[in-house]
Amino acid sequence: MTPWVRALIVSYAFPPVGGAGVQRVSKLTKYLPFHGVTPAVLTVKNPSVPLTDRSLEQDIPGGIDILRAPTLEPGYGLKQAAWNTAAAKSSGLAVRAKKWLLRFGRKLLAPDPQVLWLPGSAIALIRRLRSDAADDVIFISGPPFSQFLLAPLSRLRPGTALVLDYRDEWTTQGSYELGSAGAGAWLEPAMLRFAHVITTATEEFRSALLGRFAFLDPARVFAIPNGYDPDDFPIGPSRPPSDHFVLTYVGTVFHLTSARGFIAGLRQLQARNPELARGLEVRFIGRVVETEQVYFEGTEELGVRRQGYLEHREALAALQASHATLCLLDDVVGTDRIYPAKIFELMYLQKPCLAITPTGALSRLVQLHGLGEVVHPADTEGIVNALARLLRAFRLDGVATQSQSLLPTLGINQFHRKAQAGQFAEVFRTAIALARAKPPQATAAQAAPSGNGRSALEKLSQ
Repeated sequence: MTPWVRALIVSYAFPPVGGAGVQRVSKLTKYLPFHGVTPAVLTVKNPSVPLTDRSLEQDIPGGIDILRAPTLEPGYGLKQAAWNTAAAKSSGLAVRAKKWLLRFGRKLLAPDPQVLWLPGSAIALIRRLRSDAADDVIFISGPPFSQFLLAPLSRLRPGTALVLDYRDEWTTQGSYELGSAGAGAWLEPAMLRFAHVITTATEEFRSALLGRFAFLDPARVFAIPNGYDPDDFPIGPSRPPSDHFVLTYVGTVFHLTSARGFIAGLRQLQARNPELARGLEVRFIGRVVETEQVYFEGTEELGVRRQGYLEHREALAALQASHATLCLLDDVVGTDRIYPAKIFELMYLQKPCLAITPTGALSRLVQLHGLGEVVHPADTEGIVNALARLLRAFRLDGVATQSQSLLPTLGINQFHRKAQAGQFAEVFRTAIALARAKPPQATAAQAAPSGNGRSALEKLSQ
């Protein structure tokens, strides 16, 4: 019988923090016990984040250890004000002085503002490593990637395995909020050397990582995608309206998921065929960051409805009550290697998806599983034509162009969160075996204890 494993999941992003990135780790706490793994969590006590979603806490099984360590970050409102100052176009003396201070602060907050969680999380981690509840494997999931700086501490207890997980790429994540991307040039490879195993959210992430860091062993780097959980979806069908066509986007709109290309196509459709365009309602559910709001000016006249952030189950109900779904990735560096986590829930819904994306991981996934139509964000004509096809088909027979019966379901079970937890459980066991493998025979001089014989962990925690 395979022995049970104890795993400590370290993640700043954890309920009640909201957003799609939270679910990769929260679903692990739900499903790892089905695969012989007892999870525990180290997360932030006072998160400085734009969104919270208490409904995500329903995934967390009762009785698991959740360690919440405080962060020294200011509230999110103050961070947002600083970000707005950095983006201001004014050239006044006061604004220039504030921008200089912000640039200086960014250099100190490397690689991201959540580095201010490091003192509290480090203390909590050391206590955990020294306790009777010490875990077999420590799993650190980023972003934020300042969490990876806990890697050296994670290796202080002999036999404890370390797995570093990339939900996004460190380099792609960049500095769209207050933080320093440049520090990653030397911090990232330094932290990767501590890991027994590395996991990534896409195969493209994995290939890029292996290409950038020649010291990585391909046999220790695994791609495990995000997925869907049927338990999240409302029971029973939700019928979309019959008098107009509803296209729904769920997620944050920021520089990687900009709607500017889609909206340009929408404006063109309205100019060419206003009568057809009148039958379209486009719902944007989620946060739109300040730099993207300019593209939405005047879009109410185009049928765009912005609803703000909804709890996860409510957002899925809104998708279910739509005729088709919208998925966005802008043509910026790195987006060819990513796909929004929401795409797997769109896949499970089996509604036609209009994917506005450059050629890459997302376009290939949509085409492989027959999820819908792919159009490049700079192809305004293609976007106009795709929207027109959806609307004309709806007028003709009341459905979208892609029949439910034609949508393939073969292979989507691999994206069930329970199946993916099984993959992570195997990765954990691989990492543990590597951590506990006997090292080469040491010479007598090398084997001699140093100092008073105390371990590095014992010394550090005194």
